[in-house]
Amino acid sequence: MLTDVLRQSLRAAQDQVNGLVLGKAQEVRLAFVALLSGGHLLIEDLPGLGKTTLAHALASSLGLGFQRVQFTSDLLPADVLGVSVYDAGSRQFQFHPGPVFTHVLLADEINRAPPRTQSALLEAMAEQQVTLDGVTHPLPDPFFVIATQNPVDLSGTFPLPDSQLDRFLLRLALGYPNPESERELLRGTDRRHLIAQATARLSEVEVRTLRQAVGQVHASEALITYVQALLARSRQHAGVRVGLSPRAGLALLRAAKAHALLLGRAHVVPEDVQTLFVAVAGHRLVPEAEASNGPALARAILQTVQVD
Repeated sequence: MLTDVLRQSLRAAQDQVNGLVLGKAQEVRLAFVALLSGGHLLIEDLPGLGKTTLAHALASSLGLGFQRVQFTSDLLPADVLGVSVYDAGSRQFQFHPGPVFTHVLLADEINRAPPRTQSALLEAMAEQQVTLDGVTHPLPDPFFVIATQNPVDLSGTFPLPDSQLDRFLLRLALGYPNPESERELLRGTDRRHLIAQATARLSEVEVRTLRQAVGQVHASEALITYVQALLARSRQHAGVRVGLSPRAGLALLRAAKAHALLLGRAHVVPEDVQTLFVAVAGHRLVPEAEASNGPALARAILQTVQVD
């Protein structure tokens, strides 16, 4: 499916990110799954655990245009999307594109902005376009949003609405590093300096080619039956108020294909689905009780559905 050169470039990009984000090989792989699937990535965790480092490292390895927006409580939609300004000379409004007009957009601490600004990204993430003043402006291809957010119980945060969460293919949590990785971080060079020295391992054309290759990965009827069983179970499971939609099933299947491609396979196996299920489903499930959480429910659902 992939040429040897493209396979080596993809491996080199992963190796570079793993060298910058220590001890998080699984999370790095899932980040590449989001990229190759044509989806978007949400990284949620406490401050200081490497969310922004992972986003910067990934962007530096892709060879794509990159913009960063620091979301704050006073950020306006126009600060992200752009604005039309009246030009007296031409007597017309001229559109000035915002930072969203790039290949890779880092939305840092997205849940520190009010809901109105958060929702400004919704059309961009869903349709790869922005409509302002009745005019639709297409975004570059590929377009990939990496958003970081702090836990919603921290002060100064606004929970992302369900419609916005659904636009993220995967949600990751990094957690604390293991002792060996943490010691290497303490003894090593500052991550910002290393990221500044990182070189692009992939190009715009190669990223598009990889995304096309994901669509050629085979999913058997038995595998699709397994995915459908997970969807059905999510709608009946105790403690779940809103289960997974068909769009969530499509996201899970697409992510599983990308995961198989990363591991050098031309077909999806149940282990691909199982590896990704919590990251794909956890933020889409709506619990009945506030004390419950989506990832825990997703893990419980995964354990109750058997592979035929």
